[in-house]
Amino acid sequence: MRSKYFLLLTMTLSLCLHAQVDKGAGWPEYGGDLAGQRYSSAKQINKTNVGQLAVAWTFHTHAMDGPSSNVTRAASFEATPVLWNGTLYFDSPFDEVFAVDSQTGKLRWRFDPGVKREHLFIVTSRGVALWHAAHPQPGACGADIVLLATLDRRLMALDARTGAACKAFGNAGTIDLTQGVEIARPDLYFFTSPPIVVGDTIVLGSSVADNQQVFAGSGAVRGFDARTGQQRWSWDAVRWTAQQHPKQSGSGNVWTTMAADAEHDLVFLPTSSPSLDYYGATRVGDNRDADSIVALRASTGERVWAYQLVHHDLWDYDVASQPLLFDLHGKVPAVAVTNKTGMIYVFNRLTGKPLYPIEERPVVQSTVPGEVTWPTQPFSTLPPLIPLSYSAADVNGGTEADRSFCRAQLSKLRNDGLFTPPSLEGSLIYPSALGGPNWGSSAFDAASGVMYTRVNVLPFQIHLVKKVKPALWDRAVKKWNQIAPTGMETGASQAFRPPDLGMGNEDMSEMNGVPYKMDLRALVSPDGLPCGPTPYGRIVATNLNTGKQLWSVPHGELKPGVHGSIGVGGTIATAGGLLFAASTNDPYLYAYDAANGRVLWKGKLPATANATPMTYAVGGRQYVAIAVGGHRLGVGDESDTVVVFALPPSHN
Repeated sequence: MRSKYFLLLTMTLSLCLHAQVDKGAGWPEYGGDLAGQRYSSAKQINKTNVGQLAVAWTFHTHAMDGPSSNVTRAASFEATPVLWNGTLYFDSPFDEVFAVDSQTGKLRWRFDPGVKREHLFIVTSRGVALWHAAHPQPGACGADIVLLATLDRRLMALDARTGAACKAFGNAGTIDLTQGVEIARPDLYFFTSPPIVVGDTIVLGSSVADNQQVFAGSGAVRGFDARTGQQRWSWDAVRWTAQQHPKQSGSGNVWTTMAADAEHDLVFLPTSSPSLDYYGATRVGDNRDADSIVALRASTGERVWAYQLVHHDLWDYDVASQPLLFDLHGKVPAVAVTNKTGMIYVFNRLTGKPLYPIEERPVVQSTVPGEVTWPTQPFSTLPPLIPLSYSAADVNGGTEADRSFCRAQLSKLRNDGLFTPPSLEGSLIYPSALGGPNWGSSAFDAASGVMYTRVNVLPFQIHLVKKVKPALWDRAVKKWNQIAPTGMETGASQAFRPPDLGMGNEDMSEMNGVPYKMDLRALVSPDGLPCGPTPYGRIVATNLNTGKQLWSVPHGELKPGVHGSIGVGGTIATAGGLLFAASTNDPYLYAYDAANGRVLWKGKLPATANATPMTYAVGGRQYVAIAVGGHRLGVGDESDTVVVFALPPSHN
């Protein structure tokens, strides 16, 4: 009897240890884990041998096959694979799902949801989610389910073993996400980020196109039963519009990735700006719960607490990054939040109480007729990830002629510091809607308490133009182009082109429903370089336990010899003392020393990469994977490749 119990105990401990190793050295969630820490305990690759990394295998999705078109050129391969039972799962910009052997790159199965490639506002998908059923139902899929939210507004459940649709989920494996939510224009409502699963509840946000019209679609976040697909709850950040007919605002959506504390049944929502992004006369007030960190009860959708990071947003300062859950000093349950301003906010994740002080400070007010700016904004007392102000003295890139041009352009713009509101005469928007941080989010090492964040330093200019007859509008745009060139005429290989505006190099949105149109563009010199302070792109290390910034280094090259590239993909950290990051205007994956930010290695890629990498250990070997292609910083970067690096077999 004793030996039986001993054997049972040994087997149990062995299984527990195996599960811990798999969890720590795997990558089962988009952000590494539900907490969004983007950290792996894998340490076979470390500071001493990272220079020996080589390509282990590559995989082509063939999503870009066929003649090049505006749609394929706009496609951005932003997926971060997730790992389960030796298989990598990821999707293409057109939502085709792939299951690939994690050691060889051999295709196990492919599922094509048949997304039509016409009339897509944005062409990207950042990945899929996994759900594991404790007790699979008879006739249903197996224990492991792949969940996909598509550009054409569907939520789909697939058997992770075969790729077959789960017939018991929704309507033969599919939910129509336009049902149960108010949408003015379906083409402006879509899904680019994976859902998050807490227990047996699928929590899903949405993407709603910016700046097109006062109300394009609801930004409601919804919870669905993971077994049946039935909607359990819906929560709307801008629920104050519910009684408006017609609606005078909308969105406040969660287009990026959420984080979750499954033990406490909490899901953390990074909400975005209400519509319209740069004009708020139709939504007077602070617009509570938009531009906020919101904690909901995952099983019910009950609002537990919220904290607004931007009041009455006029700058598109979404909370774009995934919230980061950790224990402050190893004891206090905390959540760290960054938004596009570059500030860091830390809260008790159970109560919402700030763990570092936040100060409401007066800000300048709008001169646009009808606009009612909020009088104060919340400033974190933690050191910001980027400088919070920008003036002519900060122009330091390019030639003296470029710098003179940038200073002259700045002199024409209203610039009263952070939160300078848009104006009719033209205003500086700094930081821009690219951030600071963006959807790439941060990585975190719990042992050291250090957070690593990839950020941009990029000023924009905005001009609100009163709507006139089309011919007069065309002349106004032509005049504006003459005084504020974009720099694109220098050629794609050398010029900088800001990504993710959704409308190419500049945003000339109609803003239907209000008296103004908008001209928004990066402040760029004639040679194509941003007018901002260098380096334009950085990785920043912050110790969240002490509140001290440790280092800030340039990341990548914007063009040859110009260190610090604009980009939006994020970093990951490993127990080997390394950081990995791509998302630069040069085609490389970089490895950094986590202690000081020194570049230790860079691996050549077939094109620029816009995604966040991931790492995993399988079969006694550690791998680092990155999706490559479609950076949207220029032409010539179309690719459909997953590139996986590892040490040569002799190092294993």
